[in-house]
Amino acid sequence: QVQLVESGGGLVQAGGSLRLSCAASGSTFRTNVMGWYRQPPGKQRELVATINNGGSTNYSNSVKGRFAISRDNAKNTVYLQMSSLRPEDTAVYYCHYYSPIAIGQGVYWGQGTQVTVSS
Repeated sequence: QVQLVESGGGLVQAGGSLRLSCAASGSTFRTNVMGWYRQPPGKQRELVATINNGGSTNYSNSVKGRFAISRDNAKNTVYLQMSSLRPEDTAVYYCHYYSPIAIGQGVYWGQGTQVTVSS
């Protein structure tokens, strides 16, 4: 089992910044992908950004140039620096973890953290 603990959500005005953190613990593998998804009100969950243990990143087009994902492998922690926030970024943000080499281990999700951007 892998546990994911998120922090850093909150209320911010449009144009502002927030930083999310997610720490993984438990049966983690060094080879893994961590990232962030979000679920806006009344919509489906969608990809925000992912990063693997080698530092390769993937971003949704809607956040490219505004959000930056990073990680500290020693701490098994992933960060999402969100800048130039827009009201449409309002959502519950979920941390995500999986390891492609962990046979029998699935995908793990954090409990979610609310990000609200006011206009």
